[in-house]
Amino acid sequence: MSTQPEQSHNLNNYRVAVVEKAEPPIGYPAGNWHRYVIEQGSSTIEGYRTGTLKSVTQHAESFASDLNERGAVGYSTYSVRKKK
Repeated sequence: MSTQPEQSHNLNNYRVAVVEKAEPPIGYPAGNWHRYVIEQGSSTIEGYRTGTLKSVTQHAESFASDLNERGAVGYSTYSVRKKK
């Protein structure tokens, strides 16, 4: 089963594109694994996490929100922060 969370489709924002049941990544133990994809325009971030569909969806939405907040305050989401 997969879910496609309802999010804003603003191309400047990261959004959760899909969360779906998945096999465990190579080298990881069996379990209740899900794959999630976060998109911004043509950029994608793919991750795997154990848990229920709901908990993994919440994690992916929080991750996308954190990326959007970081971009809103002027930090690059592509590079590390400069040290003072």
